Amino acid sequence: MRDIIRALSPSFLLSFYRKYKKKQQQAHLKQQQVKNAFISKDQLIQDLIDCGIQKGESVLIHSSLSKIGYLKNGPKDLVEALFAVIGEKGNVLMPNSPNAEFQLNYIKKNRLFDVKNSVSKLGAISEYFRLLPGAKRSEHPTEPVSCIGPDAEYFTQTHFGEKTPYTKNSPFYKLTEKKGKILYIGVTFANAGTSLHLLEDAVSNFKFPVYYPTAFNVKVQKENGELKEMEIFVHDPAQSKKRKCDALIPLFEEAGVLFHSKIGKAPTLVVSADGMYETMLNAYYEKGVTMYTPKGS
Repeated sequence: MRDIIRALSPSFLLSFYRKYKKKQQQAHLKQQQVKNAFISKDQLIQDLIDCGIQKGESVLIHSSLSKIGYLKNGPKDLVEALFAVIGEKGNVLMPNSPNAEFQLNYIKKNRLFDVKNSVSKLGAISEYFRLLPGAKRSEHPTEPVSCIGPDAEYFTQTHFGEKTPYTKNSPFYKLTEKKGKILYIGVTFANAGTSLHLLEDAVSNFKFPVYYPTAFNVKVQKENGELKEMEIFVHDPAQSKKRKCDALIPLFEEAGVLFHSKIGKAPTLVVSADGMYETMLNAYYEKGVTMYTPKGS
């Protein structure tokens, strides 16, 4: 239902609604702060353990800080809880796209991606994380990902030069190779569905025209200041409006690669990255299942 509403609603109405919801959430958090009703870091650690996160794992995080509840130290508490659970041998990854609108609209106005300075539009937690010492950010203009951990170079170093963001050289695919997990903390596929796009880049002659036919040349300013150019394709808004991402949740539940949990006050989806990928491939070839045709075709 959420996907349908987003597809049918004009962009200005969606923007108004998001601002309204954000004000509501901020007011609620302010009430919790006044009452000192905070979510402790110890509780976050226990919640992550209850999600099945283990030492040495690689975990990709999509999140909404306001949905978690009042944290005394904001994003810092969640990030420290994550590292307390996965330890020094684990990896934390967070997407931090500089874009909060349709990729086509964004890229028509922004032809320079500054790896060091382009701000994340995916929330306070992702912006806090990308600025941490030791965070390595991948160099794709529309879907960069930052990683902290011993495998940060492995996850991020081959994203530059990829014409589409979800190829086998992307952090999203590499997470499947590491058999990592994805946490959707207070969000769902409808507003954080990047890993679903792995299917589209994996299948030759994917049956829907998900990419806009014209390629764009974009400049990337690397962390060391070097300026390089690359060609990219972006999603076609006409096809993007047809997404029914959350309608795929039952598919992953049935396959045993997704379960529901909670981090603080935030409803959380816990997903096996490789399980999601294999389930999507099998469902596509067997029944024609995609985010555009969740019941098959």
